Amino acid sequence: MWDLVKGVATAFKARRVNTDSTIFKLHYQATFCTILVFTVILAANQYVGKPIRCLHQLSGQPDEVLDTFCWIHSTYTVTSAFLKKVGVEVPFPGVSGTRGSADDIKVYRFYQWVSFCLVFQAILFYAPRWLWKSWEGGKLQALKMDLDVGIMTEVDRKQKEEMMLTYLQNNRQYHNFWAFKYFFCEFLALVNVIGQIFLMDHFLDGEFFTYGIDVINFMQSDQEDRVDPMIYIFPRMTKCTFYKYGVSGEVERHDSICILPLNIVNEKIYIVLWFWFIILAILTLLLIIYRLCMVTSYRLRAYLFKINYGLIRRSDIEKITRHYSVGDWYLLYMIGVNIDARIFNEVFHELAEKIIDDREEKRHII
Repeated sequence: MWDLVKGVATAFKARRVNTDSTIFKLHYQATFCTILVFTVILAANQYVGKPIRCLHQLSGQPDEVLDTFCWIHSTYTVTSAFLKKVGVEVPFPGVSGTRGSADDIKVYRFYQWVSFCLVFQAILFYAPRWLWKSWEGGKLQALKMDLDVGIMTEVDRKQKEEMMLTYLQNNRQYHNFWAFKYFFCEFLALVNVIGQIFLMDHFLDGEFFTYGIDVINFMQSDQEDRVDPMIYIFPRMTKCTFYKYGVSGEVERHDSICILPLNIVNEKIYIVLWFWFIILAILTLLLIIYRLCMVTSYRLRAYLFKINYGLIRRSDIEKITRHYSVGDWYLLYMIGVNIDARIFNEVFHELAEKIIDDREEKRHII
């Protein structure tokens, strides 16, 4: 377990090169690692502890037989029994002496697959990051050239600045596809988090969409007037039917009550995931809207440079944003995130000066 936790912790290590946005990091760092931690907690309770305990009156049968059978073949509750008075009509919400009709039975099988489903969800959250990492190809790492330190000889600094300027000048108009691949990965992150909400709703038999709202409403109302949604979706006590041969060779039916302590953990995990996925989906949607505005408005791109890089002259910002494409602008913006502010100011000014020089050369040629 400790090895697994250490593996999760590596995703939080600070990276020397920043290639994406903070909201994008929430997907492949915060959400990815949180889900893996939840998986470790569930695995520890499921495979080390006792995820289910069933009470029975089977003579000569060990407890492990019925526990294993009910864990494998699922358990059930009686829906109408959730509305009955506990201690008077029923011993526990959802547990009734009569089985009831097929429509009145709610079967629970998901708890066997929760850990596997969470691992699959974690992989999906990391997939856009893996895709962008392969597409980015280490471009920012190569262009940074240790210029984030700011402490180096004048000759070394000038040489690296000249190399960066040469690359940016010779490869203008070639970075649109590179930038739009990153924007596409952010869009994939939005599709993923929305799709995961639908996935969990299907996994929990259509109960996940309103799970968080139902929990809030339940806490604000009289407990006797409402069914606890956490107990309804993640019951702590259920029933299980076990069949065996009797002494005379006839099939005997035995109803047992099963306690599911693992669901106490499950209900807390999914209430956290419900709120977090809603928040993450809203933030990512706002990010996509922000990207659309950034792509379509050069004034917004200029404003972003002004508020994030105060040392740069406004005249230089206007020149760059007017004459550089969205992809070139975004690459330049990310370079500024990764290198020393003073050095970036010099590089930016030189690029703006070269725009003037190029225009003058074209006039002389004409």
